[in-house]
Parts: sequence; C-alpha cells; structure tokens
Amino acid sequence: MTTEKDSNPLSLDNQVCFSLYSAANAMVRAYRPLLNQLDLTYPQYLAMLVLWQHQGISVKTLGDKLHLDSGTLTPLLKRLEGKGLISRGRSEKDERVRVLHITPEGESLRESAMEVPELMRCKVGAPTQSLVQLKSLCDEVYQELAGKSS
Repeated sequence: MTTEKDSNPLSLDNQVCFSLYSAANAMVRAYRPLLNQLDLTYPQYLAMLVLWQHQGISVKTLGDKLHLDSGTLTPLLKRLEGKGLISRGRSEKDERVRVLHITPEGESLRESAMEVPELMRCKVGAPTQSLVQLKSLCDEVYQELAGKSS
C-alpha cells in the first residue's frame, strides 16, 4: 500500500534537500556555544581549521578548500585579521598573490579549539563509522552537484 507521503514528489517529507538543510542548520547551532567560547563564527572556525593545517596558504586556495568566493571570504578574513588571529601578506614568489599566516594568537587559539571536534562527536551521538559514512555521502553529493553546475 502506497501512502501519499511515499508517492508525492512535492511532499516535504520526501525531500533530501530539506533533510540536508535541516541537519546543516542544526549542526551549526550545535557548534555555536563551543565556538562562542573561542570568539569565532562557524565560517571563521572552518577557515581557521584550514589555516592551522596549511600555513602560508593563498587566499584563492583557501576559498577553493572552503567552497567560498572572494566576496564572501574577504570580509571573513578581515575579521580574523582584526581579531589578531591571522596576517595577510604577499607571496614572495608572486606579489599579486595574497597569502595567509597564523599569528601567535591564532596558534594559541588552536590549543583551545582542540576539544571542539570531540565535543561535537559527543553531541551528535552517532557511532564514528556512521559519521564517516555520512561525511562521505555528503562529499559525493557536493562533488556531483558542483561538477554539474560548472
């Protein structure tokens, strides 16, 4: 027996996009109290994660890694620089290229941020393997959609 929910393509309950949207919003809300303690917004936290891993990265490469355009990234970086967490400079190889460096204050913040991933795993409450699978599926969806929109 097929219910209206099962067969109606316009039913909200049948929309994968709504589930992803709802989960993403809930995830960002769950991060908020942890990141407030670090004085970071969620996008700033994501940028710092990349910068902690890749010292001296170009602004363009950071944008590519975060899937953000320069119009979104520039104000975010200005705020991080204003907080004293990063510095923006010119590449020694090509002065047209802007590069980003973590300041000592930004490096100090890294230590405080070390507990955030584990606290979030506890909040989500799913087994690690399930989270790995979820991340993989989300990455696949992104790659498929980003590839087709080009």
